[in-house]
Amino acid sequence: MTQTVALEQSPEMPLLEMRGISKSFPGVKALNNVDITLYPGKVTALIGENGAGKSTLVKILTGIYACDEGEILVDGNPTVFANAQDAIDAGVTAIHQETVLFDELSVAENIFLGHAPKSRFGLVNWKAVNARALALLHSLESNIDPRIRLKDLSIAQRHLVAIARALSVDARIVIMDEPTAALSRKEVDDLFQIINRLKTNGKAILFISHKFDEVYEIADHYAVFRDGKAVGSGELAEVGQDEIVKLMVGRSVEHAFPKVDIALGETVFAVESYTHPTEFRDISFELRKGEILGIYGLVGAGRSELCQSLFGVTKPTGGKVRLNGKEIAIGSPGEAISAGIVYVPEERGRHGAVLQLPIYQNISLPSLTRTSRSGFLRAAEEFALARKYAERFDLRAAALSVPVGTLSGGNQQKVVIGKWLATQPNILILDEPTKGIDIGSKAAVHAFISELAGEGLSIIMVSSELPEIMGMSDRVLVMREGLSAGIYERETLSAETLVRAATGNASKS
Repeated sequence: MTQTVALEQSPEMPLLEMRGISKSFPGVKALNNVDITLYPGKVTALIGENGAGKSTLVKILTGIYACDEGEILVDGNPTVFANAQDAIDAGVTAIHQETVLFDELSVAENIFLGHAPKSRFGLVNWKAVNARALALLHSLESNIDPRIRLKDLSIAQRHLVAIARALSVDARIVIMDEPTAALSRKEVDDLFQIINRLKTNGKAILFISHKFDEVYEIADHYAVFRDGKAVGSGELAEVGQDEIVKLMVGRSVEHAFPKVDIALGETVFAVESYTHPTEFRDISFELRKGEILGIYGLVGAGRSELCQSLFGVTKPTGGKVRLNGKEIAIGSPGEAISAGIVYVPEERGRHGAVLQLPIYQNISLPSLTRTSRSGFLRAAEEFALARKYAERFDLRAAALSVPVGTLSGGNQQKVVIGKWLATQPNILILDEPTKGIDIGSKAAVHAFISELAGEGLSIIMVSSELPEIMGMSDRVLVMREGLSAGIYERETLSAETLVRAATGNASKS
């Protein structure tokens, strides 16, 4: 029976329909007979856990994959996307979480790369390139100079360039895959204004996000995928978040933040007047055995920079660090690992894993002394170590020998956390541990974090999500503009208190 996510009839003809789409890979049915319909001037939110089939659908829609069964209709006409150019020619474009742009090229060059206007002699008409780029940016109410290099722009501005590039090919169907993952609230608001202008211009938008507040703010319709099947759809205004969560995971997620209250032990890690020349200054805190210390703040507050310095990535210019009462100086990540301190970075794809290597080698990478003999690696021991943490994290993969880059974002995060836990650390620093992963995987990560704290591991957790900070932390250090804005006990936590501290509007009472 066809799993249908066709939306209610619109007075307008749909711009695009995907009917009965199926796609299989060796050992995996990625999509199983799904439908989806996109209408002009409407945003459809595609929702589902990592591994639900969202990325596969997008790759079929953009001509990267061919479907095994089913058909695609544009303006009611059957269409075949044999390659990415066919999709572009049909007016389909995608803006991904990590925009595929080129730092050393100018903004205009990035916008018109591959389809720049030419002179009558067949050469690139640079005057026309810059003029058209400027016009596109102005249509998005941006004052970015099209002649500057992309590397000089902020992340939000890069997203805007990616949108301008999409419009430069006269896109009618715009796919946005986790477009707000690295944006501040102000930047998200700006992006939503652009989306609303795209809607006004009749564009059909497929919006993929794990953030329900954003989905409910911007989307008109929803479609939920689970395990490659379509399990629900309709008008977003007619369904609540709890119902969507149940559709996503096939169960009710009642304990999203399963914090276990335990008696905290002695202080194991103390930081005093810790200072970096440009990123943070005079940071002090203590961390007890079994404690989860949350670090909260706005983008640019210095949270990640503090954690990277504690891990030895950068060197401080002042302050002291004590481990189990003994003052230590951490000069490199290797020294931090030897001291029992590990760091799970925010950018797992760039800094947390070697995407080309298989799962088992990623997990065993920091523990090679345990999996080698006389200077030779022992694959059986690497597999045994990887299997232990893959099972503990319920890692979803066809085999431990597949490259990490083939996994969903949530499963990549499990590999990165498992890699560091395999070193048997005493202090675990987690930088945005659930960024870009679905609600089911988030609940699993939260449960695991709580379990580790219960076993006596001391945890520092950076997060931009207030519910996560408040639900998982024993205490919260708030940072603002590189400074400490206060440390708050779990019993006194409130969203208003933390936001006031982070924004510089803390109550004086």
